[in-house]
Amino acid sequence: MKKVNYTIDEFMIYCESKNLSRKTMASYEQTLRLFSKYLEEEKSIEDVTKITEKGIREYIIYIKERGKYTVVINKKTLRINTPETRKDYGKKVSITTINNYIRNIKVFFNYLKEQGILKKDVVKNIKQFKNERKPKQFITDEQFGELLRHIDTTKFHEYRDYICIMSLLDTGMRISECLEIKVEDIDINNRAILLKGENTKGNKSRYVYFSQIMQKEMRRWIQYKDRYVESDFLFCSTKGNIVLMRTFEKKLKEYGARIELNDITPHQLRNNFAKRFLMAGGSIFTLSQILGHSSVKITESAYLDLTDEDIRKTYQAFSPLANMRKGGK
Repeated sequence: MKKVNYTIDEFMIYCESKNLSRKTMASYEQTLRLFSKYLEEEKSIEDVTKITEKGIREYIIYIKERGKYTVVINKKTLRINTPETRKDYGKKVSITTINNYIRNIKVFFNYLKEQGILKKDVVKNIKQFKNERKPKQFITDEQFGELLRHIDTTKFHEYRDYICIMSLLDTGMRISECLEIKVEDIDINNRAILLKGENTKGNKSRYVYFSQIMQKEMRRWIQYKDRYVESDFLFCSTKGNIVLMRTFEKKLKEYGARIELNDITPHQLRNNFAKRFLMAGGSIFTLSQILGHSSVKITESAYLDLTDEDIRKTYQAFSPLANMRKGGK
């Protein structure tokens, strides 16, 4: 008998050997451990070779019906995390989340097939659900300016966040990448930041670039930071430590609430960078490289949701006839 949990252990070692990001590995492991718990408790299945396509489909339905935070790997955590106090407790799990579960389970079973542990491809016919995309929330110039004006730059931590917010919108990097930046990674003169592979989602180093405005702001911030704190990190705490993502996310929401820009997230700033880049005539290929996506297809599916009004404005700037007339003057 090949126990499910043992094969998950082996799969995680395999993922580690492929140098997958910690975030990707954590996503795989959480999904698979929950699935394993379900198999054991609901179906009395411990042998991975006993799992069928029908069983996987039943699990997907189970997740859809149970609702958010109602399924946990370790029940002891319920006393600590008290998920039932959350406003969204028991609400429907989003299609996006369910599709992530399906994707992770398919990766696992494809691995088992490749390793010869399973003879049959039990996930071949399991497809992800169609998910209607919602246009990403756009932050206007006025809203962004208002947001920055309501941050108190006389305070160290708010000035730090002010520069961090500007950097996110100006470069399109992820907040996880941004908070790992060290001063030595910044080329001020060439307006470039090296994002090291160990800190990026795809484990590949890449450069992101910033504007002349950001260049001046970055110089001033580094000088200010160095006067009061000794730290290699560009965005550090007053004690010189790295800033946690959840800390920054919480503070960003607080700043947004000051101007009634509710539930703003770091990823929204990245989305806004991408949309503005495309609206300015940037190519999807270049955008894909800047964002650190593994393929252009990922960028297309994530950011080609421009509205009719967006397309109209972009066309006006690039109308062939209008530009011919400009050139003839």
